[in-house]
Amino acid sequence: MLPDFAFFEAIAEAAAAETLPRFRMSVAVDNKEAAGFDPVTEADREAERAIRTLISDRFPDHGILGEEHGDVGLDREYVWVIDPIDGTRAFISGLPVWGTLVGLYHKGKAVMGMMDQPFTGERFIAEPGNAVVQRNGKVDLIRSRSGVDLDQAILMTTSPFIFPDDLKPAYQRIEQSVRLARYGCDCYAYAMVAAGHIDLVVESDLKPYDVGGLIPLIEEAGGKMTTWDGGAPENGGNIVAAGSPELHAQALEMLNRPD
Repeated sequence: MLPDFAFFEAIAEAAAAETLPRFRMSVAVDNKEAAGFDPVTEADREAERAIRTLISDRFPDHGILGEEHGDVGLDREYVWVIDPIDGTRAFISGLPVWGTLVGLYHKGKAVMGMMDQPFTGERFIAEPGNAVVQRNGKVDLIRSRSGVDLDQAILMTTSPFIFPDDLKPAYQRIEQSVRLARYGCDCYAYAMVAAGHIDLVVESDLKPYDVGGLIPLIEEAGGKMTTWDGGAPENGGNIVAAGSPELHAQALEMLNRPD
């Protein structure tokens, strides 16, 4: 049996209790990547710890895949996928486009997901057949935007510099094909696709915890999310999220067109 929205709300509140007091404050930043910059803060670690405690207490037979504290039981029927702060670079820069991502996989497929942005007070949650946003005490259904062709689309990516050399031509090709391209926003961009404000997100080299909470949001709102080759996105990789299956097909065709 799947958990209800109330449990995801409890997770969001527990994480926010660790992240919000540290947001726009002077925090220590560690670097997880010797050859580059992959920041992590106390807020990341403590938020994930709080989330894992709730899950382990309520669902002790479920597995957990987390960014900061390792993996448990990835071969189990249900596995939670946690990114306590997706967009740590935005978090340490004081920009409110980070979010707490939590997804639930059943037999390897993402079936429920949440993106919570506690500073703006927006909480996006999806379950089979339903995607909503909670803000200002109201709960509203969300739907992605349909009827948009590639040349009319609004595209977002975290940065054009995230793409390795072999993928840059494909990304540049699709950016040159859309009406408007913007950068930044991390997980918040995917929430805006689900809510019908932008149309397309294209990124590369994502991890499962970067996408696990977002897949149900996109798909239950009416969009489509896959890898660049059309495969399942649950394990991460090069990712395309679109507001409609039709736009998704156009994006894949452009990305995979021979140079």
